Amino acid sequence: MAEKHVPIRSCVVCRTRRPKHELVRIVRRPDGRVELDPEQKKPGRGAYLCPRPACWNLKKAFPRLQRALRTELDAEARAALAAWADRVQQRVAERSDA
Repeated sequence: MAEKHVPIRSCVVCRTRRPKHELVRIVRRPDGRVELDPEQKKPGRGAYLCPRPACWNLKKAFPRLQRALRTELDAEARAALAAWADRVQQRVAERSDA
């Protein structure tokens, strides 16, 4: 029996190709809102970031996300992404301490 196909996506910051389930999806909804999509099921244009802290460096991530999503990130979206970036960095720090 053939192996199951695993979708591969690229991180918009580092361009690393990984299985889709290893990346965090950010979506521009049809109504124009930008939000995180942890279940990777929301409709709209999506962009992916890998969980590495370097890829959540927001000075690099914001312009690349705006280009990939074809929209400007408003203050609300920037705040949500900054909060998520803090959580990613905390998780990495916890793993390195263990």
